[in-house]
Amino acid sequence: MNELPIVDMNGVRDGSAASIARAAAEIHKAFTTVGFLYIANHGLPTEVVDDALAEAKGFFHQPVEKKREVAINKRHRGFNALGDALMYEATKPDYKEFYTMGLELPEDDPDVVAGEPLRGPNNWPSDRPGLRRAMTTYYEEIGRCGADLLTCVAVSLGLAPDFFRSHYQKRLQRTQIIYYPPHPAGATTDQFGLAPHTDFGCITLLWQDSNGGLEVLERQSKSWIAATPIPGTLVVNVGDLLARWTNDRYASTPHRVINKSGRERFSIATFYDPDFKAVVDPRQLGASQADCKYEPTTSGAHILGRIERSFGYRKSLQGTAS
Repeated sequence: MNELPIVDMNGVRDGSAASIARAAAEIHKAFTTVGFLYIANHGLPTEVVDDALAEAKGFFHQPVEKKREVAINKRHRGFNALGDALMYEATKPDYKEFYTMGLELPEDDPDVVAGEPLRGPNNWPSDRPGLRRAMTTYYEEIGRCGADLLTCVAVSLGLAPDFFRSHYQKRLQRTQIIYYPPHPAGATTDQFGLAPHTDFGCITLLWQDSNGGLEVLERQSKSWIAATPIPGTLVVNVGDLLARWTNDRYASTPHRVINKSGRERFSIATFYDPDFKAVVDPRQLGASQADCKYEPTTSGAHILGRIERSFGYRKSLQGTAS
């Protein structure tokens, strides 16, 4: 049984005030309780997903030595192999591989020249132009879904619908295609496809295949519930940055993945985060000085700090530019 709410986004992209208000009310209820929901009628074309998935399978089914030709770099772009991601409270690395892309910026972009971390061109495999084409299209289309969602989030918080727009002029959006092999036979209970964690950033939009495996920690019972795949939907959750921004009015909820299907599992996760320099201050969202739990930070400082603590490859980059 599905225990997470489904929010219908129909009419939001068209600017319907009634649709935005309805979705905002449902989002507010979900984000102040479980912190997770599904969105339907989100506008992400099926053919865009199918193309990205086909190219992802082609990439991940290559020998690991071939995939390592685009190993993840200091800009957090490229291929991450099995064993290279250790969540901050986990005892074993995640049993997954993933490939990360971000906003495509040339080397002569002013922020790249200035050395802004996590910025620059993507780390594309030169012999797979289809991956670049499919993932670039997916990146832009899912970005539109993220913008629609934040319109509703703003209204849900009593803000102007366009509040977040000025914070997303040069978004720090990262999109990952993730490959989970079948869970190893005889694995210990501390081995996860993705260990229990909360997401780093603002909001996450996840496409998942039909094999399942994503579980969410239900806050009241402290039990794990399945985020069962529902065709035509995306899973959405609050990240730590939005929880901080809202002074913890919105809940960043632990979740995990255990691929029990016996088959390979694919998902595409998008971390729809603000500009690197965007100031994140709960006072912007209505927290009083007396009640404010957090000092102002920036989107980039927060996210970079979490990446540094979670990914093994970062240790080899200490002392280098990010």
